[in-house]
Amino acid sequence: MKRSQFTDQHIAFILGQAEERTAVEEVCRKAGISIQTYYRWRKKCGGLMPSEMRRLK
Repeated sequence: MKRSQFTDQHIAFILGQAEERTAVEEVCRKAGISIQTYYRWRKKCGGLMPSEMRRLK
């Protein structure tokens, strides 16, 4: 399986930006991800810290 180019810290940072009232479309455009990827990440690891995300894997 292909390894993701985004680390747990990157994912947590991207999700945190969208929670700070920045438009989801803008966050996705700046990060270079699709909106579908953002919502998939949010569903999987919504309120988790990077250390908790590693344990989830």
